[in-house]
Amino acid sequence: MTTFDDRKDAFEKKHAHDEELAFKTVARRNKLMGLWVAEQIGLSGAEAEAYARDVVAADLEEAGDDDVVRKIMADLQIYKIDLSEHRVRVKLTELHDVARQQIAAS
Repeated sequence: MTTFDDRKDAFEKKHAHDEELAFKTVARRNKLMGLWVAEQIGLSGAEAEAYARDVVAADLEEAGDDDVVRKIMADLQIYKIDLSEHRVRVKLTELHDVARQQIAAS
């Protein structure tokens, strides 16, 4: 193998690793967000965990955070919890940082 091939392989491996970390971070963030929302609507234990899984699954529908925000806002409306979309998006950003730290520490 040439030096060029070695560098190319290293770059591809780093890219794959970075993509995996990004995916894990977003999935962890969505779980944390689901647990936070579950707490807001009064769920705990197994119900909260199930809700968090639903939030994670909602993110698989389309790229970006809009699908997660739509699900959360609809659920908050059902439970008559008064949280703005802005507040939900701010919490997503906060939990993204928490998730990144948790993934890096593991």
